[in-house]
Amino acid sequence: MARAGHKYPLIVYQHMLNRWWPAMITLGLGMFALAYSEYIEPMGQFLPWRWQLFAGVGGLCILIGVFFLILRHLAYVQPFPDYLKLVTPFMRINISYKRIKKTTTTEMHYLFPHKSMSGWVQDIFEPLAGRTAIVVDLNGYPISPVMLRFFLSRFFFKDKTPHLVILVKDWMRFSSELDSMKSGIDPNPAPQKRPKSSILSQLPKK
Repeated sequence: MARAGHKYPLIVYQHMLNRWWPAMITLGLGMFALAYSEYIEPMGQFLPWRWQLFAGVGGLCILIGVFFLILRHLAYVQPFPDYLKLVTPFMRINISYKRIKKTTTTEMHYLFPHKSMSGWVQDIFEPLAGRTAIVVDLNGYPISPVMLRFFLSRFFFKDKTPHLVILVKDWMRFSSELDSMKSGIDPNPAPQKRPKSSILSQLPKK
């Protein structure tokens, strides 16, 4: 029986969160610095709520930054014998291979031309433009497309047809595993155990 394939982190999800967690932690540290400056002022002893407010906001920002830092490792795809699993921190779906019509590979900038994006979206997309993605064309989504587009970035969808744009680091390995699983072939077979030879069998035969 075929085993589950490897887990492949979703680069788009990581990329989006990587833009936020450093900013939130930096903002939090800045608020702590502001709280300290208020605390050492003479009025800080008479109006403690001022430095306490800045410190509270700073602590909240740092917690959110750490939360984003953890979340970026919790989004991945994983081929299974009967389906492709797509996982994010707030959504988990299984896509049956019967729904997959075909898979193709192409670079991201062909799927998302710059002229179709506004300036700030182009800045976000630029580090992803030269990467190779796997486009999984479907005959239908396993859940509501509205819900999918709510939880996933726009860079998972090149148009309005049923599909998913999967961007992972080791795309060749992922594509190979996915094709093998769809064909019913175990891409990671367990090593066969060699039969143990007894001491008697190693004696020279007369």
